[in-house]
Amino acid sequence: MSEIVTTTGAGGVQSVERAFDLLEVIAASGGEAMLSELAAATGLALPTIHRLLRTLVATGYVRQLANRRYVLGPGLIRLGEGASRQLGALARTHLATLVHQLGETANMAVLDGDRVLYAAQVPSRHSMRMFTEVGRRAHLHDTGVGKAILAQLTDAAARALVTGAGMPAATAQSFTTPEDLLQDLALIRVRGYAIDDNEQEIGVRCFAMSVPNAPTPTAISVSGPVSRVDDAFGERAVPLLRAAAEAISHDLNRVP
Repeated sequence: MSEIVTTTGAGGVQSVERAFDLLEVIAASGGEAMLSELAAATGLALPTIHRLLRTLVATGYVRQLANRRYVLGPGLIRLGEGASRQLGALARTHLATLVHQLGETANMAVLDGDRVLYAAQVPSRHSMRMFTEVGRRAHLHDTGVGKAILAQLTDAAARALVTGAGMPAATAQSFTTPEDLLQDLALIRVRGYAIDDNEQEIGVRCFAMSVPNAPTPTAISVSGPVSRVDDAFGERAVPLLRAAAEAISHDLNRVP
């Protein structure tokens, strides 16, 4: 049986928007939610939610558990992996320019739940260089990209993320309390970039900056050994990072 749908002023289809609203609510609820929670969060009628969930379950984007809670389905993994590859491909040219200009490894990462996910990397040509596997997830509180992303959020949102994930000390320089981290985030917002100074790995320093107006919180960074990545390096790196972040933002938001 066909379904009548209503288009919105922006040209979207209301049923599609409502389906995505349900996915967003389930994700924000930790990956699972009851029907009543979905109704309360979206304001949709129960018959509408039932109809949308049947479609999402049939397509593999949602599963219903035995306890009748709805959880995100495996179909989203395939979409996420494809989106991550495309995002990495889009950024790689700009990261390569940073490596050419600065000589150190450049990364891009996105917020993934309560962690940061590395989506792209272009390595330095130095024999001693930083390497992070694309697809690796890391804590937010002790990485340059993670702190640059947290600084885009409110203090309450940042606190909730790091409290939920925990704040293990990778090194003696790592922040281990939300209060100390929030002080650093305030400084990051003022100066416009984050520094990981031996916080994730002793002997490694990283300068990172958020990508403005990205669809999901995103940041880029350059990192290397402290012997090369010093204050003078930072003075050169910050304006180049800003230019790269703005270029990536432009590409991400380009209208076909």
